[in-house]
Amino acid sequence: MRSNTVKKGLKRTPTRALLKANGVTDNDMNKPFVGIANAWSEIVPGHLHLRELAKEVKHGVSSGGGVPFEFGSIGICDGIAMGHRGMRYSLPSRDLIADSIEAMAEAHQFDGLVLLASCDKILPGMLMGALRIDIPTIMVTGGPMLSEKMDNQDLTLISTFEGIGKYKSGEIDENKILEMENKACPSCGSCQGMYTANTFSCLIETMGLSLPKCATSHACSSEKRRIARESGSQIMKLIENKKTARDIISETAIENAIKVDMMLGGSTNTTLHIPAIAAEAGYNTTLKQFDQASNKTPYLVSMRPGGKHVMTDLHNAGGIPGLIKQTKNLLKNTETVNGKTLFENTENTTINQEVIKSPENPLRQTGGIAILYGNLAPNGSVLKVSAVEPEMYEFTGKAKIYENEDQAVDAILDGEVKKGDVVVIRYEGPKGGPGMPEMLAPTSALTGMGLEKSVALLTDGRFSGGTRGPCIGHISPEAADGGPIAYIKPGDKIEINIPKKQINVKLTQKQLKKRKKEIKPKKTNETGLLGRYGKNAESPDKGGRIT
Repeated sequence: MRSNTVKKGLKRTPTRALLKANGVTDNDMNKPFVGIANAWSEIVPGHLHLRELAKEVKHGVSSGGGVPFEFGSIGICDGIAMGHRGMRYSLPSRDLIADSIEAMAEAHQFDGLVLLASCDKILPGMLMGALRIDIPTIMVTGGPMLSEKMDNQDLTLISTFEGIGKYKSGEIDENKILEMENKACPSCGSCQGMYTANTFSCLIETMGLSLPKCATSHACSSEKRRIARESGSQIMKLIENKKTARDIISETAIENAIKVDMMLGGSTNTTLHIPAIAAEAGYNTTLKQFDQASNKTPYLVSMRPGGKHVMTDLHNAGGIPGLIKQTKNLLKNTETVNGKTLFENTENTTINQEVIKSPENPLRQTGGIAILYGNLAPNGSVLKVSAVEPEMYEFTGKAKIYENEDQAVDAILDGEVKKGDVVVIRYEGPKGGPGMPEMLAPTSALTGMGLEKSVALLTDGRFSGGTRGPCIGHISPEAADGGPIAYIKPGDKIEINIPKKQINVKLTQKQLKKRKKEIKPKKTNETGLLGRYGKNAESPDKGGRIT
């Protein structure tokens, strides 16, 4: 056992004394030590219930013959951080979380880890840290919140962001937006649609690191509590069998996750997180792999924000096991943490094909995420095509340029942005932001103002998983790295062709070269965490990881 390093032998007498201060008994010294990384806090709604789930995990560990040690992890709520300086800290926090998992597990020589979280950067951050140290690991994703209805339609958090534009345009009044505010988040858990947190929970289950139905079971359900307890028991079997995180998260498992992402029309943030996770496991995953998967993988589940279903619908329709059962011919069988294979975990699953379509009857023949290239994005850009109306698949408009998110939001809400415009928000990438802030306010403002079918938006920053409309992010290279987006001017014509996966500015190479001589990319003067991140972060097309 790894933990013998800290608890066995004469030299470890002081260590045992410290452990006994925590209530560890002599008998416990012969058992595996299991670290339980819990991202519980009182600020993140997706994590508010994790204390209770941690109790269940600890019961499972103890009943399985181990000694549980719970420790904390930071976690930023993207929804609360959205639209102000705080959002610049979200993506950098992913690496902080990875570092903390590595530090805690290595410093205390845990024999195994149970990772407990729900939300956007915390899930991939924990997984990155676990893959670095490569010990037996299982993840319990906290689950989505419930959904309440208003005017006979399911509300989600995104309804409130879009409600701002609807209020400004006069579509709804003050009473209606207050009703929306009071009903949109009726319980703890991650936001209800196929946004980043739920997308990544689904991909973690696909990769085999959480138990079946963990991704979609609701935060406040007894089912989730049982899954948590079973996960605590199962980590002991993984320790006994010496099955580590990298044994489960194989290159094939990552390829499966990318395909499932396409089937679900998941968040574009996965194109940042999957490459970063793959790198920690020793693999090189590129945007081209997402592009290839999109070309060959059908879009099968109509999920919010672009579709009609919420996570409750997906769970009741069979969850991730149901989706995998439908698509075995498109995926490869892999190991999972419960000792069964990915396909074996689907054997007793019933599927509702009204929600989870079959590959023979897809919503669309290609995947929910598209990678666009062109002279504006030589290294690629990312679009959630599942959230775009078909009439916007081909679009040409004049650039309206804003140097940050706040400028763009004010312009949209003040009516400055008109039909036929292409809103360009630049200097919001990993280096330029710095921090590559997620932008939901401008995209929701466009939708709320009724412009999502007549205005495009593009940025070297990134978008929320709740974004809908022709919003193209992750433009690489970013402006701060001298990418072409730094040199376009107001009025330049921009052509977007989603079927051809192209994004171009109507400028010749000669014109672009001339502008590069005339215009100097801006530099940030940030210090502290943001300053360090801006100096050391990779490009968006490589995952924005600190190197």
